[in-house]
Amino acid sequence: MEDVTDPSFRFICKQFGADVMYTEFIASEGLIRDASKSIKKLDIFDYERPIGIQIYGHQMDSMVEAARIAEAAKPDLIDLNFGCPVRKIATRGAGAGMLCNVPLMTALTSAVVRTVKLPVTVKTRLGWDECNKNIVDIAEKLQDTGIKAITIHGRTRAQLYKGSADWTLIGEVKKNPRMKIPVIGNGDIISPKSAEIAFNRYGVDGIMIGRGAVGHPWIFREIKHYLETGELLPDLTIAEKVSLAKIQLQKSIEWKGIPVGIYEMRRHLSNYFKGLPDFKETRLRLVTSLDPSEINSILECIIDKYH
Repeated sequence: MEDVTDPSFRFICKQFGADVMYTEFIASEGLIRDASKSIKKLDIFDYERPIGIQIYGHQMDSMVEAARIAEAAKPDLIDLNFGCPVRKIATRGAGAGMLCNVPLMTALTSAVVRTVKLPVTVKTRLGWDECNKNIVDIAEKLQDTGIKAITIHGRTRAQLYKGSADWTLIGEVKKNPRMKIPVIGNGDIISPKSAEIAFNRYGVDGIMIGRGAVGHPWIFREIKHYLETGELLPDLTIAEKVSLAKIQLQKSIEWKGIPVGIYEMRRHLSNYFKGLPDFKETRLRLVTSLDPSEINSILECIIDKYH
């Protein structure tokens, strides 16, 4: 979720009831080198709490030092990303690449747990590929390091984000009598009903929503309402979606400036209005303009066209 779960997006998600949020993941080497982009990702705000800072890397010393730096930013927890499948990260042993070196994964996690006073959590995947879905064993080993929770994405690294998430093994981890820490499920939570299945069929302690919230940050409110009442909320109106898009755009620009704040808002803008008929031309204008005033005018035109 790099360049996605920034403060502008987190602000919107919090308004709709996200209980715990995480920063974009931050490279441990970048933090140590004091790289400006990495340091900027440490920005967190009191209204976001509880919030975790997520770091990744594959070098023991670097990850330990990065955890110290992250702790100094005063989050509520530190999260270790052992799940990112992106080639340039995984092939050098970081992110999901750690699934190929479980001894290092557990040693590194243990070192971070010993170093910081904050709770440490881990996010990972079912395994490296179809022949190595060893998450039940990995989860036990990670629990033994002293982490306070584990989040499991229901795909292997080899799958990237293709196909459907397989929650069967997530359920097996949760049912394992040795597991005492919370098990959080992740993958393909895109509706209230998929959230209900995650809890009722697989028994997880919580769910994590990533891509399902992009362009749909009100999903948190929809899920909570459905789980409490059994009723599906009506979709937001076009005017409500335009209002949210404007707020997020403004906050993105305030935090990142122009043009970066607009570049990194584009995927959100196109997803806010996904499914509208005859939207191709409008979408093209939305994701090519670098003028905030023009973008806001285009958003107003969407209300006029689709009200």
